[in-house]
Amino acid sequence: MRAEHPLVVLVDAYGTGRHLRAAFAGLGANVVHLSSTPEPLKSLKAPDLSSYAAALVAAAPVETARRLAELRPALVVAGQEPGVPLADLMSEMLGLPTNGSALSAARRDKYLMIEAVRKAGVRCARQFRSDDPAAVAAWAKEQDGRPVVVKPLAASGAQGVSICTGPDQVRDAARAILGSVTMYGETNTEVLAQSYLAGTEYIVDTVSCRGQRYNAGVWRYDKRRRGARNVSHRDVLVPPDDPVVAELTTYTHDVLDALGIESGAAHAEVMMTPDGPALVEIGARMNGAMHPEFDAGCCGADQARASALAWLRPAEFAQEFAGRTYSRLREAFVYHVATDSAGLVESVDASVLAEIDALDSVRAVTVKPGPGDRLRPTVDLPSSPLTVHMAHADAAALARDQARVLALSKGLFHLA
Repeated sequence: MRAEHPLVVLVDAYGTGRHLRAAFAGLGANVVHLSSTPEPLKSLKAPDLSSYAAALVAAAPVETARRLAELRPALVVAGQEPGVPLADLMSEMLGLPTNGSALSAARRDKYLMIEAVRKAGVRCARQFRSDDPAAVAAWAKEQDGRPVVVKPLAASGAQGVSICTGPDQVRDAARAILGSVTMYGETNTEVLAQSYLAGTEYIVDTVSCRGQRYNAGVWRYDKRRRGARNVSHRDVLVPPDDPVVAELTTYTHDVLDALGIESGAAHAEVMMTPDGPALVEIGARMNGAMHPEFDAGCCGADQARASALAWLRPAEFAQEFAGRTYSRLREAFVYHVATDSAGLVESVDASVLAEIDALDSVRAVTVKPGPGDRLRPTVDLPSSPLTVHMAHADAAALARDQARVLALSKGLFHLA
């Protein structure tokens, strides 16, 4: 390693976390990968470890900190949700810029998250946690017939989330969650039940730098009901001058303060209820659908570059991003294609994929299952087989291309 280049450690740079490596490298940093688990998480897109200066696997905290200290890193940053607690702890132990470990659990455990927000006096849902489906159902029965949301404590992508209208549905949903495994490889030993938040749900993406913030994007969830679940259909970019943006971002800043997220990216899901914004959940990491070129072309900047500046060059972040809000350079959305098909993928039709990619509105295409993987009916984001980033100056052209994507997607996968 050349001494003039700072060294950055990325923890669990799965999925969109991989974009942080390129962002830090673009600022002249050498980047090392640290895995929080002995084996890679199979349910997430693995990082290309050959692109890193080195790849390490975490051991006991003291030993891991000792090994990292030998590298003399400038930063230890989480690349994806599972890496948040380890990045918080290692950065704190090494005396580096950090969000600290005191609230790490509340940044991952949704029950602790909401309780921290409630303690700070910020609007949030009522909730209950238990490892007993009967106890969860009994709590739901006390909610005066109002719907209840049942979910895992630390999953993402609406995995395992059900909207239930009675104790029997709540009990069945709780039983389905207990013992199941999240996309992060964690076994669900408890269930979270929350009061249903009626309204319109939004994504609020931010980047913080020592408490100064950049509002990186607000996206409105366009969801479709599939069984007992509302599943993401599109994430639609909201014009920054829409009055809802100011209200959502102000609220989200209060949530960030409550959870001690003073530096780095955050991805919040917030319901705009008749009483005002209320937190669904938040992650101390980038948007799972973030795509640097797409975001830069639609919003004027991307979360990965802003995050790298916030961590590595705070003065430059302050000059370029602090106190600012994204632009909307064109109409845009992220389209999460759903399927009702099921079976083992034999092949992905390259000609169909090329035809989708060639559409005027299409900016990026992500195919999730490949040959040998199992395609299953869509019930959440992880089971959506195809993500398409779409943007166009003409709303009619955008709608036309979306319909074409859906039609073409039906012939994309050849099943055994």
